[in-house]
Amino acid sequence: MISSPGARSTAAASLAVLALFAAACTSDSAKKASATSSVPVTSSSVPATTAAPAKPAPKNPFTGVGPVPRNPVIAVKIDDTEPGRPQVAIDQADIVYIEAVEGGLTRLAAVFATHMPKKVGYVRSTRPSDPDLLLQYGKITEAYSGGAHDSLPRVRKSGITSWSNDAGAAYYFRAPHAGDHGYINLALNLAQVAKRTKTNRPRSNGWTFSPSLAGLTTQVGTNLRTVVTGSNRGGTSVQFKWNPKIKKYVRYIDGVAQHAADGSLVSATNVIVQFCRVVAHPADTDVNGNPSQFTYTVGKGKVAVFRQARRVDGTWSRPTASAGTALLTAAGKPLPLNPGNTWVVLATRGAPLQG
Repeated sequence: MISSPGARSTAAASLAVLALFAAACTSDSAKKASATSSVPVTSSSVPATTAAPAKPAPKNPFTGVGPVPRNPVIAVKIDDTEPGRPQVAIDQADIVYIEAVEGGLTRLAAVFATHMPKKVGYVRSTRPSDPDLLLQYGKITEAYSGGAHDSLPRVRKSGITSWSNDAGAAYYFRAPHAGDHGYINLALNLAQVAKRTKTNRPRSNGWTFSPSLAGLTTQVGTNLRTVVTGSNRGGTSVQFKWNPKIKKYVRYIDGVAQHAADGSLVSATNVIVQFCRVVAHPADTDVNGNPSQFTYTVGKGKVAVFRQARRVDGTWSRPTASAGTALLTAAGKPLPLNPGNTWVVLATRGAPLQG
């Protein structure tokens, strides 16, 4: 069939329009592609996602050194008289308290978490004010050898777990040594206790740590002397001297540097003299009728912190038994300790202090 001249003209016009449309689309796409390819892709062209800086791992709340120990917190009551010396593993405790007991004598409450020695000693009985002192660490385990009158009921009522030799607790053994009187020789395998007890790990007891003395008002503090007593006329003298060689305070008794059973100097990075109300506790007396002493560690009072051969005076505050003990400067700011172990002298209010 032969088309007419008019039909051929219409078809040709249609084909021309389609060609122009296609050319326009191709040209537009090419321009877009060219424009896109002309812009280099750089890292700044893509929104950057910056990761938040990793938080530092929590430090040991008892020493400010190293990570939080995975061990449970265990407090051990240790003898502090001549027949009980040299004490075993006292130099491995994170914190040691010197507290008044009956007859003007003192006893130690050693708090272990970082290290769990296989032999600690020599273990003695608990006292009525121990639960108040130890609850700032939570419902921990307390290791001791019995207790008189209301001491044991107070421990049980507090929720602290008792690990008492007199109650048949495991891992106690006798370790006779030179100078003991036949009964101050009870030792404890703390490493085994740590595997068995299910009480809590370390938590903050209210202290802060900093290796710097910046911002603190200090004075010389190289030779501290005080006395721990209560209702007694006399008491037990306590002395620590700064040792520049080891950069710690060494405990002295009757002018002689004290050593632990392994020969190590009994020393502390920090010594806290915490002035407390200490009164007779007639509900707990010894065989001679001497009343025990009750040390009030809940409340507030004066404090002196000895660190890096310097003394910093301030206050301590602890509103409840479950709260930690805050140490504050005279200006009311946190009074930090130097990272390391600490001994705390629970002195009677008004006791003399030289340092």
